Amino acid sequence: LQRHYPQLPANQIQVIQRGVDPTAFPYGYQPSAAWLVDWRRQYPQRQDAPVLTLPGRLSRLKGHEDFIELIARLKARGLPVRGLIVGGVEPRRQRYADQLQQKVRSLGLEEGILFTGHRDDMREIYAISTLVLSLSAQPESFGRTVLEALSLGTPVVSYDHGGIGEILARLYPAGLTPFGDLDALTARVGELLIAAPPAPPEPAFPLQRMLDKTLALYESLLQAPRSLA
Repeated sequence: LQRHYPQLPANQIQVIQRGVDPTAFPYGYQPSAAWLVDWRRQYPQRQDAPVLTLPGRLSRLKGHEDFIELIARLKARGLPVRGLIVGGVEPRRQRYADQLQQKVRSLGLEEGILFTGHRDDMREIYAISTLVLSLSAQPESFGRTVLEALSLGTPVVSYDHGGIGEILARLYPAGLTPFGDLDALTARVGELLIAAPPAPPEPAFPLQRMLDKTLALYESLLQAPRSLA
């Protein structure tokens, strides 16, 4: 705003971050026994190994290729990790989805990376994940999936840019890694797989605060004198 409108007074800019409902993503949540039975029936190969999850629609912006390369590098180090790519495929991005599948096959990772498609049980998937990753190629404005995982207590690793970088700098700096640096990313994930600091239990970006601030802003605008300009 200040770059495009240099005359705009700073006190007229209000930033209201998005939020997550801590009752929908409660700290320490564990999936039900029935859900775990169904999950293990669907994906028996996911057992007894650290699970790294990349949530988000299949788009070049979401960093799936870096994620696949990360899993390959970790396995080359002898780490028996499993990768979950959780997100639906839009019809116009089917070719990209096919390219990702081909990359997985070319690296011999068919048993190491699972494409789940769209899921409605993200809370449970976050909860059974060892780490959740965000590897977006462009800086995102907020990064709700990252905050949902942290709200549950699941550690997150992300490139240090955009809103997600700001969230982790405040809540989980151990998960920050330089943008696009696969060597640093691999090293950081390897460190956290050995000993990850706990995610903070306090809800730093509660949904209700976002709602309250938004309504308060609207109220202040309705009460402000109207300009004829």
